[in-house]
Amino acid sequence: MTTAATRHSDRRISPVFLGILAVTAVTGWATWTGFAEQPGLAVFLFVTAAWIVSLCLHEYAHARTALHSGDISVGAKGYLTLNPVKYTHALLSIVLPVLFVIMGGIGLPGGAVFIERGRIRGRWRHSLISAAGPLTNVLFAAVCTAPFWLDALDGVPTDFRYALAFLALLQVTAAILNFLPVPGLDGYGVIEPWLSHGIRRQVEPFAPFGLLFVFALLWVPALNGAFFDAIDAVLRGLGISDIDSYCGFELYRFWQTNEICAVTP
Repeated sequence: MTTAATRHSDRRISPVFLGILAVTAVTGWATWTGFAEQPGLAVFLFVTAAWIVSLCLHEYAHARTALHSGDISVGAKGYLTLNPVKYTHALLSIVLPVLFVIMGGIGLPGGAVFIERGRIRGRWRHSLISAAGPLTNVLFAAVCTAPFWLDALDGVPTDFRYALAFLALLQVTAAILNFLPVPGLDGYGVIEPWLSHGIRRQVEPFAPFGLLFVFALLWVPALNGAFFDAIDAVLRGLGISDIDSYCGFELYRFWQTNEICAVTP
């Protein structure tokens, strides 16, 4: 079984991704040091860039797992370069997820990689390919929350603490939503190989609308409240208080003012 892309250029990290990574680093530094004239703008750019980085890593994890499972076509499609515009469509991959973050502080899934499933043998491999993306969000969430549950926040600037808490919230919501067993989402992809052929055929027409269905449900006040109560419970278990994540979201939306979350030295 071939486990490498056919050309080295297929695996070269995209300058676009490196640029986004650089924006994350610079704005993260500006948030930490207070260098930015408008702290909220620095937080906005830092969280947005870091969120896009996580979207790229999510899709890369799918592609890399597929490559080592037998689908050598992912390299030629550009999926191993971490270039966000290679993942389905720039609007669906980047713009829409960022808009969801701005509107409601929700880390909804972004783009998708098209895996040639016929090249892959074994149900466990198919399930692992689907699980690889949201597991990346879990890992990203663990990194973001580590300073909180390790009590390593002494001396950390308030701005950066809030930004990190909000970024952790996005990763937790992304992981949970992605793991839902809804057609079109990764959670369904995990269980799909284990379903009968008849059930898969019946469910297949609904796959394109799975994300829209989830988004519509989150507009229902009762469901939205229950969902974020669950998210807050998870974050509290990881050492992030409600005020940290709330103020992170408010600081992220720098065009608004909030006296409760006024930036402090």
